[in-house]
Amino acid sequence: MQERQIKKNLKSLLADDDLDHTLRATADYPLKKTISTLMAELYNTDEKKKWHAVSLMGELMHRLAREDMESARVMMRRILWNLNEESGGIGWGMVEAMGEILAINQDLAREYSNLLVSYMREENFLEHPVQQQGLMWALGRLGSIRPELLLKYDADGYLTTYLESPDLRVAGLACRNFGILGISEAAPHLEQFIDLEAQITLYENRSLFTTTVGQLARQALNRLQQEESIRTGSAADTRSS
Repeated sequence: MQERQIKKNLKSLLADDDLDHTLRATADYPLKKTISTLMAELYNTDEKKKWHAVSLMGELMHRLAREDMESARVMMRRILWNLNEESGGIGWGMVEAMGEILAINQDLAREYSNLLVSYMREENFLEHPVQQQGLMWALGRLGSIRPELLLKYDADGYLTTYLESPDLRVAGLACRNFGILGISEAAPHLEQFIDLEAQITLYENRSLFTTTVGQLARQALNRLQQEESIRTGSAADTRSS
């Protein structure tokens, strides 16, 4: 199948609410050509198509890594290049795709998690608020599956900066990440956000939904409190035994 036909088919398939159907429909497509074509859909201004492209990219890269790790590394380098200023572009959707890929494939996660975290640091800092939103989502996606990798590379140490962002969507996603990573020391910082009603569209479990910055902060605080209760209970059980 030629790339032109793959591109045409993907535009239709990504509009489908059933991503499993899309995965089945593309199962026999040439894998590397499909991934290359899919990269362009990460720029899609249609939110549903863009996020379905992110999910599909994760699944296809997982397949490619299992079949041909070196080819998967080549594709990862393309994603990284698109996030590089020298590429001449902004790299919309690339960091989200990176987070999805690393959440799904353990081997790629071990190799590239440090690079994902590097986009929080001065040397690779992503300055555009939309990119920062994508980065916060990507860190949350990876952190929900492999939190130890983010903690290994001190991602939690950089998150506080994002709570100070003038873009409340960035700050809200940073709140969420503190909850995901279980950083109990962040609780006092999160309390300032709990009454904010600024809306944010979040992609989770292959679906888009609308929430608020305050709701994300409250959920993070609840999660931290529950984990603290569990730790306190476990410590008390240990002392009594």
